[in-house]
Amino acid sequence: MNGETLERVYQENLEERIIAYLSYTRGLSLEAAMDIYYNSVLADKIHQGVEGVQYLDYKVLVQILCETEKELFP
Repeated sequence: MNGETLERVYQENLEERIIAYLSYTRGLSLEAAMDIYYNSVLADKIHQGVEGVQYLDYKVLVQILCETEKELFP
């Protein structure tokens, strides 16, 4: 397995944890949490690797998402 493959697997696992934790903490269905996450600026930053944001803890990332993108939440 090369570094690129490892990075992709890490990112997929991170996204799963973010969505699950977002669902749990906000009382959302997994589908609603996925919709919020994938429509967020944060998701784009994680995909692009902006400023190493993808290496932050998933709980911190959910907190950032909730605080900075309030318009995404019902």
